[in-house]
Amino acid sequence: MAIPFIQKKRIGAYLIGQLLMKRARFPLVLMLEPTFRCNLQCSGCGKISRPGEVLDRRLSIEDCIDAVAQCPSPVVSIPGGEPLLLGDMPEIVSALVSRKKFIYLCTNGLLVEKRIEDFTPSPFLTFNIHVDGLRDRHDTLSGRTGVFDKAVSAIGLLRSKGFRVTTNTTLYRGETPERAVRLFDFLTSLGVEGMTVAPAFGYEKASSDPSAFLSRSEAADLFDRIFRIGGEKRWPFNHSSRYLQFLAGHRSFRCTPWGTPTRNVFGWQRPCYLIEDGFAKTFRELMETTDWQAYGAGRDPRCTDCMVHCGHEPSAVLDSLIHPFAGRTFDSMPARRKTA
Repeated sequence: MAIPFIQKKRIGAYLIGQLLMKRARFPLVLMLEPTFRCNLQCSGCGKISRPGEVLDRRLSIEDCIDAVAQCPSPVVSIPGGEPLLLGDMPEIVSALVSRKKFIYLCTNGLLVEKRIEDFTPSPFLTFNIHVDGLRDRHDTLSGRTGVFDKAVSAIGLLRSKGFRVTTNTTLYRGETPERAVRLFDFLTSLGVEGMTVAPAFGYEKASSDPSAFLSRSEAADLFDRIFRIGGEKRWPFNHSSRYLQFLAGHRSFRCTPWGTPTRNVFGWQRPCYLIEDGFAKTFRELMETTDWQAYGAGRDPRCTDCMVHCGHEPSAVLDSLIHPFAGRTFDSMPARRKTA
């Protein structure tokens, strides 16, 4: 399966338009978090560590529509928390789809069977299912037995009903290249449209033991080995080739946190989805008053090991547009040397 032509066309036109208008900073994906509450306690998730009164807060339909009206990004990702816990999530999705935004509704899959009839298939709606490993590993990371099977069942059910389906995977320390290859083979066999992937990053509020997270050199070595073992496998990654090369340590990009602004129950989060340095009242205030140059590896020590797509995929996409002929394939790249 592949991303629909209409999505490629609209996103491409948007990006080219921004460059022609010589805008220095612009959003590509809006991270819209209507709730932090979840029905799992996954390793590495800092969203659920909030106080109970914060977990009880949520964005209204009007809040979500207003966020999309302020932020012109063509894509809206709705993470969590678990969005399907919200009774009015179908109305939120419908309102955003009617505005021709490409919605990625992130879910662990536990509530898909119960809520699927509340949604209507559309080229503008994609269910993004959380799968961090094969059965035993995913269940361990999720803190509950049976979560992997529920996710797989949700993928099959959604596809049978005509929905677009992608997956989202975070690889933690202890994952092996061989297991990751088997995971990507398995997800591909399920017929998912695309797969997003990133190394586990120990941001400030992450709830897991710090030993679960990968350093930048560890992440690059893991992904380099995964892609070399994978060879010519046609995995449908929902990433630019340059971001994948970045993951494997073959390219270097500065973070562009303004490419994926975050709106949650506190406001517009500075500077990004994972690091929290206060909040702006409006999208415009966020873009115009945040000291963007203060963030990223080599600038802020908190960013040292971050290789997450929310900050670096926009960088890779922009690089592809500005330097379209600077491409490389993994076959043309030398093997990375292990670093201590």
